[in-house]
Amino acid sequence: MRPSIRGSAMLSCLVAAIVFGCASSKTAGSNNSQAGEAGQSEGDAGTSAAGEATSGGGQALSGDGGSRSGQAGSTAQSGGEQGQGGGSVDSGGAQGQGGSTAQAGGSSARGGQSGQSGAAQAGTGSGEGGVQASGGSAMGGQIEFPEDGPPAGNPDGNCDVPAEAGPEDVSHPDHTIGNGDPDSCRGDDFIAAVAEGGVITFDCGPNPITITLDRPAKMFNDQPDVVIDGGGLVALSGGGTTRILYLNTCDENQVWATEHCDDQDHPHLSVQNLTFINANSKNETEYDGGGAIYASGGRLKVNNCRFFNNVCADEGPDLGGAGIRAFQQYQGLPVYVVNSTFGGAPDYGNTCSNGGGISSIGVSWSIYNSVLSYNHAIGYLGNPPEDGTVGGGSGGAIYNDGDTMTLNICGSLLEHNDVRAYGSAIFFVSNDHSGDIVISDSIVLDNTGGGWNTLPSISMHEDTEYSIERSTIENLIFD
Repeated sequence: MRPSIRGSAMLSCLVAAIVFGCASSKTAGSNNSQAGEAGQSEGDAGTSAAGEATSGGGQALSGDGGSRSGQAGSTAQSGGEQGQGGGSVDSGGAQGQGGSTAQAGGSSARGGQSGQSGAAQAGTGSGEGGVQASGGSAMGGQIEFPEDGPPAGNPDGNCDVPAEAGPEDVSHPDHTIGNGDPDSCRGDDFIAAVAEGGVITFDCGPNPITITLDRPAKMFNDQPDVVIDGGGLVALSGGGTTRILYLNTCDENQVWATEHCDDQDHPHLSVQNLTFINANSKNETEYDGGGAIYASGGRLKVNNCRFFNNVCADEGPDLGGAGIRAFQQYQGLPVYVVNSTFGGAPDYGNTCSNGGGISSIGVSWSIYNSVLSYNHAIGYLGNPPEDGTVGGGSGGAIYNDGDTMTLNICGSLLEHNDVRAYGSAIFFVSNDHSGDIVISDSIVLDNTGGGWNTLPSISMHEDTEYSIERSTIENLIFD
């Protein structure tokens, strides 16, 4: 047994030089890109790519857009195929080919319609040391029956949840999607409701239902807060072609509501009792990452949700978050994730260049009683990228970059995530060395790949402050 530990992780540059070269260790440390930290309004640094190492395809709904009229969104296309030769790192690194095909997809704004997607067939990448970065989405196509997937949350998690992190009251909804008939629950109606804001519920009958979108549901910053409650029966699907939800207080197309869009308290986005499946943000080039949810500004809260088989760009040094990508939360307050699952079983994992589950720049997170497992960070050789590489591949479950921020994990399970660069479970880099990690009553186990693990499966600066209690971190037990 070991006492509770609070202190600084120790990793010498000499060791890093032997394994990666000292410059590579520094690359994933203080030289990390600070693009997209609080105050940025034009998106984060990093690049997106058209190649896809997970599956696409699927049929998307079409229809009239949201209820707000205005300029139609233009259709964006990306395509082409890519072959990437992986360079060898160390025994825990990755080497191989990430074969992929292309995808075409449209996106729209304010009522515009988007095009349908083409199908994409996944390639896989294997790493020296037994790492495989293919996962469920690459091997099994789209999720067709999300009701068969793992449940939301960690059944063994018993951490107390702050009142403000709990679910919102939806007893008096502003919008009800559907009239009891499953066929009445349409993607266009949902998109229109999100554009108008307010509390959104569903009446699609007594059985589980999947509602497929053909474009993102976008919040407008001059409208009320949005609360979406699926009642445990509704899955929102991107159909392999589109992101599902979008909030950006600094996107002029969604209305600038204040003179300080990078630090404003509204709108809030709360999602609860929902499943997010088959989202794909690879066609997003300006605000990239965030396969299922992109949330910049205001506040984001997630309760009792599941994220299966969502993807964002395969390559790039700073982009990520196949499940969620977050920026600029009001006054540095945390994103709450409660009793939720990202992946949770083979064939259900989420995949992106970095942060297979979640990703952020300059954002704090409080994660309670949740599961992040079987997620994949498939970029190549870090941030900034090493010469001749595309960058990325860090944070199998969680990718945090920025300055002052706290990653708080309680009652949660992080297992079987994998990377090609750094932090098979968690990548946490505080550029000004003021951020900290707090882990309690949690298990971090059997995460594979990469290096620069200051603690097993956790990459961070050697002087990062951390507190670990009543938890298992791979082969270490903290009392």
